[in-house]
Amino acid sequence: MTEMPVFDPLLREVPSPYYTPAHREFRATIRRWVDEHVAPFVEQWDEAGTFPRELYGKAAEIGLIGMGFPEEYGGIEGTDLFHMIVATEELARAGSGGLIASLMSHSIGAPPIAALGSDELKARVLPGILSGEKISALAITEPSGGSDVANLRTTARLDGDHYVVDGEKVFITSGIRADYVTTAVRTGGKGFGGISLLLIETDRPGITRTPLKKMGWWMSDTAAIHFDGVRVPAANLVGPENAGFLGIVRNFNGERIGLAAGANAFARVALEEAIDWARQRQTFGKRLADHQVIRHKIVDMAQRIQATQCMLENLAWRVEQGDAPIAEICMLKNQATLTMEFCAREAMQILGGAGYMRGVKTERIYREVRVNAIGGGSEEIMRDLAARQLGL
Repeated sequence: MTEMPVFDPLLREVPSPYYTPAHREFRATIRRWVDEHVAPFVEQWDEAGTFPRELYGKAAEIGLIGMGFPEEYGGIEGTDLFHMIVATEELARAGSGGLIASLMSHSIGAPPIAALGSDELKARVLPGILSGEKISALAITEPSGGSDVANLRTTARLDGDHYVVDGEKVFITSGIRADYVTTAVRTGGKGFGGISLLLIETDRPGITRTPLKKMGWWMSDTAAIHFDGVRVPAANLVGPENAGFLGIVRNFNGERIGLAAGANAFARVALEEAIDWARQRQTFGKRLADHQVIRHKIVDMAQRIQATQCMLENLAWRVEQGDAPIAEICMLKNQATLTMEFCAREAMQILGGAGYMRGVKTERIYREVRVNAIGGGSEEIMRDLAARQLGL
């Protein structure tokens, strides 16, 4: 099967059996869109700490927002994890994780609604999200703990036909812009069994949102959200009461595969930038690429990226076949972020002072390494979860 490259560390054609003509057509569409609507503006948007809200609508027009959601609400059915990988890789070519995080925040905020929400709730909110008119976010993390979901403290007390929500969420992607926040709340007792998911419209009285400044992902809107007696209709409950943890878990596998795809794609961008520089830069009378130490760095980077890509695509295929390889997905997430970290460092070394300058993709990717290693489950949490899944 012929295939345009999904991974091409040494700028050669690499076929892959996982991608159909529909995937290739989708890749070409996203690539053209990124080249026209994203790549020329990334540096400007990153320095400004934001990007135009209109970009959501433009992304919806080419199918970026609707992937995997029901057609009756404006989604695009018939897409799979490989469409998501393709989209992530093409968006990553612009060199900004912050763009992907905020532009695609609906990919973690809206799936619980589509999977578990009532017909009325889905009809009320999904069309606006999938058209790019409304922005969806997910709010789980709290100041008292990130991965420790079982001990979240934000409460939702039923009062007539409304829940009254009190508490605080932090590090929420699209938290300032979001029109809807799918929020993990405690409606019952301690532990996982007392958690529910509640869709909260952000224009309700009692909500305070504070923007957060970050080491990386500058153009990504990140916020702390405080709920003070916020009244939310009981009809906004997503799934059964006290069964919200199942909805959260449903998100994890897809989110972590997406994070892995992004991390490896950014590693590739850093590698390609390093290769371009090594071919052009002259030192001691020859190209950087002619120095053995530089050549070995490039090969080590390519080797790790290729290994991670193979793991990514194999696990995506297994999930598409109905498998739930939780341990392997945890290991993939770590494999990808460690690959990104290694490649960002080595690319920076090859680029030297040029790599430390703003406007260079590797400089931005270097700053964004840690958020990838922490977000969606830290490396330590991933190792521990994998160990438990392995029966240790």
